[in-house]
Amino acid sequence: MNVSLVVNPVAGGKAHKSVGRLRGLLTRCAHVNECITESQGDAYEFVKHLQPCDRLIVAGGDGTNNEVINGMMDAADPAIRDIPLALIPLGTTNVLAKDRKIPEDIADAVELAINGTPHRIALGRLNGRYFITMAGIGFDAEAVHGVKQGLVKKISGKAAHIVSGLKVLRHYDPPLIHIKTPELEIEGHTVIIGNAKNYGGYFHVTPEADIEQPVFDVCVLGGRRRRDLLRFVGGIMTGRHTGFHDVRCLQTSELELTSEGRVHTQVDGDYLGILPGKVIAVGDALNLVW
Repeated sequence: MNVSLVVNPVAGGKAHKSVGRLRGLLTRCAHVNECITESQGDAYEFVKHLQPCDRLIVAGGDGTNNEVINGMMDAADPAIRDIPLALIPLGTTNVLAKDRKIPEDIADAVELAINGTPHRIALGRLNGRYFITMAGIGFDAEAVHGVKQGLVKKISGKAAHIVSGLKVLRHYDPPLIHIKTPELEIEGHTVIIGNAKNYGGYFHVTPEADIEQPVFDVCVLGGRRRRDLLRFVGGIMTGRHTGFHDVRCLQTSELELTSEGRVHTQVDGDYLGILPGKVIAVGDALNLVW
């Protein structure tokens, strides 16, 4: 078996400690073409120019997964999109791996990567950037932006996002977001667009999302006060948010989002930019192994 391997050695703050073991397990059963990333964009460029192989394995977190799926979708050779994609979860949260119940034990993950079954999945695309789990518009994206801009010093991972979120909450005054789908038009102050069920680990903000179907599960918070947002977050943690009077849930394959204010966006936990934005579902996009 010919395997192409992408490893992010800084994923989760300690992925580099697993590289030797991972390499040893794979070379026992496959010829490995390896890319160890050194900076953002390396995984994307490696995959974009990849030659066809039997498996593409990505060892890292959700950000590395996002680079890889964008490289696959942007590759000049359309055959790259048909390569079975497998995950070795080494990141901080590993949202996609948890969604698909991919084991975090390296030996078990390698066994699944080599012998698991490929399933056709859908992707989302926001302003040309593909995503595999979710897109966030508003509060969570602004928190991600704070981490990206280095506003949170000397901490990383989940803690950095929590601290950044608290900083955003302190000055929370969200602009109104206008959401238009082929079926309806609504407004809100935070929008979560789910391609997969899981969010931030084991939380289900969009519990009806199905990664195998080209339809998003969308959750819109209508309330704009700090206490509305805190109640929304508490509802997510308890699984009750979808029943709140100011939360609207809908399913669609296409959205247009605009705002008169400055509203941040993120995909798969990586900062993207500000609105306006157009989001579409891309069905039958890739083969994911689980």
